[in-house]
Amino acid sequence: MVLFRMKYVVLTFILLLTGIQQLSAGPPFNTDDPEPVEFKHWEYYIATINTFRPDISTGTSPHFELNYGLVPNVQVHLILPVDYDYSSQHGFNFGYAYTEVGLKYRFVQETENVPQIGTFPIVEIPTIRNTEFGNGQTQLFIPVWAQKSWGKLTTYGGAGYWINPGINNNNWLFTGWEVQYDFTPVITLGGELYYHTPDVVGSESTVAFNLGGSINAGKKFHIIFSAGHSLVNKPFTTTYVGLLWTI
Repeated sequence: MVLFRMKYVVLTFILLLTGIQQLSAGPPFNTDDPEPVEFKHWEYYIATINTFRPDISTGTSPHFELNYGLVPNVQVHLILPVDYDYSSQHGFNFGYAYTEVGLKYRFVQETENVPQIGTFPIVEIPTIRNTEFGNGQTQLFIPVWAQKSWGKLTTYGGAGYWINPGINNNNWLFTGWEVQYDFTPVITLGGELYYHTPDVVGSESTVAFNLGGSINAGKKFHIIFSAGHSLVNKPFTTTYVGLLWTI
């Protein structure tokens, strides 16, 4: 029984770290882009992210995201997540632990021959003491992203480094690349491939993909979605479904 409980705790902890990683990405993908929200414009998201493994499921139910174009080429960012985990032995748990804040800065503009390039540092701040959904340690992500477009085709990606303090934690590297195409003014579809190094002592690296896109219900309202699966090591499935309002 003790060994079973320890296995459950370790699995939960690993999945929570995976959930934190997903929150730090460009909806509906893990890979982000360098393009900030336009000056004096807003993005509002309400969404759910889910990771399903054989023994446990984790995610947000939902989370709220806010982005604002503070000045030209600079975006401020906030996520407020309501977390959950589920196992057949322990049922559902819900709670709040971390608040995510960030600042996206584009320092190279896109031209015919040069991609736009930017950075998007993100901080995960332990807001409410909740050992079920975090270890109470501040985490920091420092990436560099690049993007290039040719008509209806857009591709972006890059890499970043997570500073991940805590007992049995590893600092870890994330890298990913995404390609998408505007099939019509209403439908955009794409996919990403991503990799990250082990984030917990004794865990394994991850290679996985997501396919998804957006349905534009109008100039301001968008349905965004993705689903994917691991390609190596322990299997898992991920999903993202959200509503985006832009003003």
